[in-house]
Amino acid sequence: MKFKKVITGIALATAAALSLAAYTTQNAEAASKSSSKTVKVGVMTFSDTEKARWDKIKELVGDKANIEFTEFTDYTQPNEAVANKEIDINAFQHYNFLENWNKENKQNLVAIADTYLAPIRLYSDKVKKVKSIPKNGTIAIPNDATNESRALYLLQSAGLIKLNVSGTEIATVANITKNPKNLNIQELDASQTARSLKDVDAAVINNTYIEQANLTTDDAIYVEKSDKNSKQWVNVIAARKNWKKQKNAAAIQAIIDAYHTDEVKKVIKDTSSDIPQW
Repeated sequence: MKFKKVITGIALATAAALSLAAYTTQNAEAASKSSSKTVKVGVMTFSDTEKARWDKIKELVGDKANIEFTEFTDYTQPNEAVANKEIDINAFQHYNFLENWNKENKQNLVAIADTYLAPIRLYSDKVKKVKSIPKNGTIAIPNDATNESRALYLLQSAGLIKLNVSGTEIATVANITKNPKNLNIQELDASQTARSLKDVDAAVINNTYIEQANLTTDDAIYVEKSDKNSKQWVNVIAARKNWKKQKNAAAIQAIIDAYHTDEVKKVIKDTSSDIPQW
């Protein structure tokens, strides 16, 4: 009788152990499956337009990806977080910023998808069209290397000057080879070009400062075009170089595919004052 009880006890213990093992295995598989769908995304502090586009992306990816956001306040942080494997991807920068960050930090993060171009613009209080800018007129542009280069490419696109550089090459006023109207290019701090409007014939103003100057994008007399020279200013989704080997690669791809849909483009257009281009 005692022997029979011992056998029964062993059988019950074995069954319990097998049940626990199966439960543990199922949990591990579920956790692994969840991990393969979780994508940690770094963004700068959410604006209304950022939140609207990501809400739409989450809706479109459905159960293909579980998106977790980390918000940053310093532009150096999102790339550091990707490099340190704290997050998987980020979406806040253009090609030029990413390239410079990689060089300065000896990293090799890559752009895995284009998003859109947030164009800069030329404004004027004195004329309504680019062709009306007078000979010997003055145009204010930002004086930091990145924004000065971008502004000069914009002036070239507008037909006001010619440069002897192109593509991703940095342009300075020294690269101006043709200036038919003999324009005076005045270099100012980026925050000051808007304030200079009353004193100059036109000014290239970064989107960051147009509201402070009581301007809207509709006030611009010229808008940066999407071409080979503006490619470096196209915003991107960035990741580690080997991202396709990660367990969540399919989930990351689902996010990229969703970002490129017409639905997301419409949300960006409807909620952004930048009037993005693709």
